Amino acid sequence: MKWLVLIMFLYTSTAFAQVKKDGISVVQFSAEFVKSSEISLSIFKDYNTQTLYLSKNQKVFQKEKITSLPTIKLFSDGEEIIKIEGGISLKLPENCLETLQKHIDVLLEQRF
Repeated sequence: MKWLVLIMFLYTSTAFAQVKKDGISVVQFSAEFVKSSEISLSIFKDYNTQTLYLSKNQKVFQKEKITSLPTIKLFSDGEEIIKIEGGISLKLPENCLETLQKHIDVLLEQRF
């Protein structure tokens, strides 16, 4: 019984460390030392949104090839649409939210 509980715990722990990519997803990759540079994803509440931290999701960061913090990726049904990186300044571009919204609008138009 203990093994079953351990296996279920490990399975659910790794399941939460995955990027949600079904439908339209906005994922912010960050770390504690750049937390002040994060943007609020609340305007995208109609879509899958996540903020993942390097300290807790190193394998996901490697898999997604995250090299700058913070970074935001927009996905549509698992396909990466755009990647916006903070770069050397450790800050996202000022027009980041507008850029994401423009790409989302195009995705929504294409669905009809």
